[in-house]
Amino acid sequence: MKKQTFRSYALIGLAAATTVACNPLNNMTKKAEEITYSVTPNPLEMHGDSIEVSISGTIPPKFFNAKVSVDITPTLKYGEQVTTFKKLVLVGEDSEVEGQKIPYEKGGNFSYNDKIAYQEGMDVATLDAVGVGKYKGKEKEFPAEQIATGTIITPSWAMEDDMPKLGDDKFTKVTPKEQQAIINYLVNSPVVRSSELRDEDMKELAAWIKEWAEHPMFNFKGVDVVAYASPEGEMSLNENLADQRAKSGANAAKSMLRRNRVKDASNNDFYNTVGKGEDWDGFKQAMQASDIKDKDLILRVLEMYEDKSKREEEIRNLAETFEVIKEKILPDLRRSIVTVKGEKVSFSDEKIKEYAKSNPDTLSTEELLYAATMTEDLDEKLSIYQTYSKLHSDDWRGPNNVGYVYVMQNKMEEAKAEFDKANSLSPNNAVVMNNMGVYERSKGNNEKAMEYYEMAEGASPEVGNNMGYLQMLAGDYESAVSNYGDVKTFNAALAQTLNKDYQTALQTIDASPAADEAAGYYLKAVIGARQNDQNMVVSNLKSAIAKDSSLKEKAKRDAEFTAYKDNAEFQAAVN
Repeated sequence: MKKQTFRSYALIGLAAATTVACNPLNNMTKKAEEITYSVTPNPLEMHGDSIEVSISGTIPPKFFNAKVSVDITPTLKYGEQVTTFKKLVLVGEDSEVEGQKIPYEKGGNFSYNDKIAYQEGMDVATLDAVGVGKYKGKEKEFPAEQIATGTIITPSWAMEDDMPKLGDDKFTKVTPKEQQAIINYLVNSPVVRSSELRDEDMKELAAWIKEWAEHPMFNFKGVDVVAYASPEGEMSLNENLADQRAKSGANAAKSMLRRNRVKDASNNDFYNTVGKGEDWDGFKQAMQASDIKDKDLILRVLEMYEDKSKREEEIRNLAETFEVIKEKILPDLRRSIVTVKGEKVSFSDEKIKEYAKSNPDTLSTEELLYAATMTEDLDEKLSIYQTYSKLHSDDWRGPNNVGYVYVMQNKMEEAKAEFDKANSLSPNNAVVMNNMGVYERSKGNNEKAMEYYEMAEGASPEVGNNMGYLQMLAGDYESAVSNYGDVKTFNAALAQTLNKDYQTALQTIDASPAADEAAGYYLKAVIGARQNDQNMVVSNLKSAIAKDSSLKEKAKRDAEFTAYKDNAEFQAAVN
C-alpha cells in the first residue's frame, strides 16, 4: 500500500514537471525583452482633453507559440495613480482568441492606438507595456517594460481670453450733409418760375436750409449747381442756355440762404455753377426706361452717330415719335440740379463727456455711444449705456453694450438678459451672436458657444479669437490658427506653436502684450526646445523665471524640455 502511494505521487510529480516544461509561457516570459516597442509621440502629448498614443512593435521569430494569446496593456503611471489604456491582444496562429495574429516562424508586427482622458499630474508620467500571456487556462505576467516618459501638456496653457463685442458707434467729428433739389425750365428759357419754387423738392430744400441755419454746430460749405438743356435746336445756343440755367439755379439757392442769414450766402465764390449743354446721356437713360414707339430704333441712332446734330436730325425724321418725345422726355431734361452742402460739427470731447452725465438727450445717438468709449471706468460706461438704452429703446446697441460691460464685470447672468434683449431687437445680429457665445463659453457650454460663434463667423476679429480658443481646446490647431488670423495674443502664438508654425509664433509673441511677460518668454523657450536651439531655451527660461520664479518647478517637470534635463546650462537656469 505504501509502495502504491509513493508510485502515485511520483507519477503526479512527473506530470507536473512535464506540464511546466511544456508551458510555452515560460520561454516567452524569458524572451519578452526581445519585443520592441515604438511609441508616437514620445513624450506623450495632451491634445484637447485627452492623451492619444500610437504604438507599433515587432515580435521576433520563433517567439509566439501558436496556441498562446498575450494581452498587452499600456499603463500610465503618475504619482501614486495608474491609468490604463485599452488592451492590445496578440494571438498565435492556432489560438481561438480574437486578436492580431503573430506567426511563430517569422514573427510579426503589431500596431495599436488609443486615448485616455487627461488627468491632473499626468505631465510627469511613465508609460509601461504590461503583458499577460495566456495558455490553456493558465496566465503568466511578462516583465513590465517602460516604453515612454512624460507628457507634453503645452495646450493646457491656453488662457481664457473671451472677447465680447460692442455695438460700435458711428461717431465722427465732422458729418457731411447735403440736400438736393431739381428746377425744371420751359423750352429755351433760363427763368426759374414761381411754380418751381413751390415744388415739393424745393420746399424740402428751403426747410432743410432753415433747420441747419438755426443749428449752432452746422457750417454751410457751398452750393453746386449743374444745369442742362434738352437735345433739340442749335447746339451752341443750348450750351449757353445751360450756363444761364446754372446761374439762375444758384440765384434761387442764394435767395433761400440769404433769407436764413447764412454766412457767405452773398459770396459768389460760395457757388459752383456748371453748364453741361445738351443732356444726351439723360436722354438715353430716359429712352431706355420708356415704352415709346421706335424706342429701339432711336437707341440705335444714338449708338450709330457721334455727331449730335446728326442724331437730332435722324430722330426728328421720326415725326410722329418725335412729338411724343417732346412731350414725355425732353421737359425733364431742361433742368438745373441744386445741391446745398454743409457739415455738422460735433461737440468737443469735453462737452460730450459733460453732457453724457448731465444732459444726455442733448447728444446725438452716436455722440452718446461715443461718450462711453472715452472712459475706462466700467461703472461709468455702464451708466452711459443704460441711459442710451432708455433713450433709444429700439436700438440693439443699447442692451448689447450694457451686456458687454456686465461681461467685463463678470456678471454673466445680467449680461445674458441684456443680450437676449438685443437679440429681440436685431435677431441673429453677428455682434450679439458673438456675445451669446461668450456667455455660453463662460458656463462651460463649449458646443453651444461654437454654434453662436459660427453664426457670427467672419464678422470681427473678436469672433475669430473666440472660435480659435475653442478650437485650440479641442486640439484642432490648424483651424484655430486660421481663425485667430492677425490677432496678436498669447493664445494666437500658442496655437501657432502647437501647429508647428514656429517662426510665425515668435513674431506673434513679440507683437503681443505677452512680449515682456513671463508666459511669453516661457513659450519662446519651448519653441527653442522644439527647434533644438539651446541658447534660445536657456536665455528665454532665464527671462521667464526672472519675472515668475514659480516657473522653475514648471520647467523641471515640463516634458518639452526632456532633452535638456541633464544639460548644465538648463540645470543652472532652473535651480
